[in-house]
Amino acid sequence: MKARITLITLGVDDLDRSLKFYRDGLGLKTEGIIGEQFEHGAVAFFELEGGLKLALWPRSSLSHDSGLPKESPSATEFSLGHNVSSKEEVDAVMRQAQDAGAVIVKTAGDTFWGGYAGYFQDPDKHLWEVAWNPQMLPAD
Repeated sequence: MKARITLITLGVDDLDRSLKFYRDGLGLKTEGIIGEQFEHGAVAFFELEGGLKLALWPRSSLSHDSGLPKESPSATEFSLGHNVSSKEEVDAVMRQAQDAGAVIVKTAGDTFWGGYAGYFQDPDKHLWEVAWNPQMLPAD
């Protein structure tokens, strides 16, 4: 297996609500919901940096497709990290997420590893870390 991830799919409870959060609130680019003509097909894709895509798919559809039972989500199973260029940008993204309806789990602040970071949850309780890491600055 090559160490390559091309798509991250988040199971969501309300596809319309999640679309609005990521598109309208966070400003991610998307064509909107597609595939509604297929049973278990409605999905929204978002273009991310480096060719990576984020997909929002109803939890019930993900359960149906994988054959696994739908379970209660746990916010601490994984987190998505958004690395930015400055402490001020961390604060700006955290405000943007909160204004979009995110729940701030941990207010941004200095970290033990020499950076600056905070956490928020999207409407489906997926955990996002917004971080400034002086050793891992983004290319832009």
